[in-house]
Amino acid sequence: MKGYNIRTVVYYDNYYFDFYSKLKPAVQKKFDWTISLIEQFEKVPKKYFDHLTGSDGIWEIRVEYESNIYRVFTFFDKGKLIIAINGFQKKSQKTPTKEIKLAEKLKKMYFDETDK
Repeated sequence: MKGYNIRTVVYYDNYYFDFYSKLKPAVQKKFDWTISLIEQFEKVPKKYFDHLTGSDGIWEIRVEYESNIYRVFTFFDKGKLIIAINGFQKKSQKTPTKEIKLAEKLKKMYFDETDK
């Protein structure tokens, strides 16, 4: 899948890497593949990347491995730049409110810092 990138995914602070470093290597590999997919293809299936309903511009990278579901929240900055923030393992159908609130807080912190 090497080639021209349509989007660029960057990581805000260490939030993504703190989550990523605790994952099994096979799950890390699937995240790497999914992020590459998001960067290189205009139309990404919702199975891998979708807007979080009811949020203010929060998107989620979606990874399933074996019977486990993982999410990493992201948001857009300057068009095609995607900022990856907090991640978690999803244990129920409903996305945990505390994870959504953390994502919204990190998004605000990011824009507060970049607007200076």
